[in-house]
Amino acid sequence: MKERMDPIAQPAMAQAIEAMWVKFLPLMEERLAILEAAETALSSGLLTIEQRVAANTAAHKLAGVLGTFGLTKGTILAREVEILYSAEPELDPAAAREIKKITAQLREMIDCRKAASHNDCV
Repeated sequence: MKERMDPIAQPAMAQAIEAMWVKFLPLMEERLAILEAAETALSSGLLTIEQRVAANTAAHKLAGVLGTFGLTKGTILAREVEILYSAEPELDPAAAREIKKITAQLREMIDCRKAASHNDCV
């Protein structure tokens, strides 16, 4: 049987989650910037091993945190990017296009969550 949260505690929980969002937003944006820089380098054929490792780590960390803020789809997308960056040494053009698409979706999702209720951004 699933327990229901006390209706009085719900606003306090929402406020606590929002405060955490504000606190961790700069770190999430930094991780997203790492993904965007790696995607740009990948698209131009200049992705270094260091950038690839950093992108893999950033995607892993984003996957771990986005669901906390109601962005479950973001967790799934970040995991996909993590898997792509941890694949074979050479990323083929199809993988590069997928990374570009997913990175843009993650940016849109985080920007939406910054500007509105997370319910509008899922």
